[in-house]
Amino acid sequence: MFPVEVASMEDSGSWERPGRFVAAEAGYEECEWVIAGAPLEATVSYRAGTRWGPARIREASHSLETYSPELDRDLDELAICDLGDVVLPLGNVGQSLARIEAALRRPVRDGKRFLVLGGEHLVTLAAVNAALARYPDLVVVQFDAHTDLRDEYLGEPYSHATVMRRVLDLVGPGRVWQLGVRSGLREEFALAREATRAFPDVTHGARVLVEELAGPLRGIPLYLTLDVDVLDPAFAPGTGTPEPGGIGFVELHQALLGLARAGARVVAADIVETAPPLDPSGRTEIVAAKLAREILLGFGRGEEV
Repeated sequence: MFPVEVASMEDSGSWERPGRFVAAEAGYEECEWVIAGAPLEATVSYRAGTRWGPARIREASHSLETYSPELDRDLDELAICDLGDVVLPLGNVGQSLARIEAALRRPVRDGKRFLVLGGEHLVTLAAVNAALARYPDLVVVQFDAHTDLRDEYLGEPYSHATVMRRVLDLVGPGRVWQLGVRSGLREEFALAREATRAFPDVTHGARVLVEELAGPLRGIPLYLTLDVDVLDPAFAPGTGTPEPGGIGFVELHQALLGLARAGARVVAADIVETAPPLDPSGRTEIVAAKLAREILLGFGRGEEV
């Protein structure tokens, strides 16, 4: 689907290992979750810095406890393998997307769940395309301030501003659920009303989604994509296109817990658009690291919590 194709990256040496997410000490064969960094920064349209996201999220994870009191689970109870960062050619969008997808083929094929640390939001397109190879009925749940449904941006069809339009092209109408969106073109909102399930209020939207999970979505494989700009900039200022009026961390956290307790079958996820150089306080990467911990623990097993 991308302008170029890349052969399998298994055992190709095309990984960088800038550190390890806390408690991610398992080998690949025995792991339940795979963590992969995708330090893409190719189409950001306002402020740069996403290429540093994966490394700084890993670093921030070591400031956290491995235990989640809300979930009563500990990362030490999971087998997690951190593969490192996919090596990406600067300035080549097609090659970068193809490399990210190729890097995720093996864990998808082996039935492992993966968490991608971004990187700009365009990495989601490659990750969803990889997941679809095993889960053709995949539903994508998007937490985001922006619709990201433009058909092109500045003449380019592959952009962090078009990523969910391209994902929608892949999965089809009705299989993208958008929560927290509060910014976009008139045409994007019209398309969202027609082709996606959109809930501007994350807390209310999550309740609706939880109710749906008891019905037609129960057992359906879900891909969870979390753009940190869904949060109000007061909570996550280190992002390229901050959008005032967002929710707080507690509301987002409760939404994720609600999905986990409803037994959502999340098979893959990402956390994107963390730009550490834009936040000297370091709180954005700490927020991202905690969200990563809660995703791993909340959706790490098939049982309800």
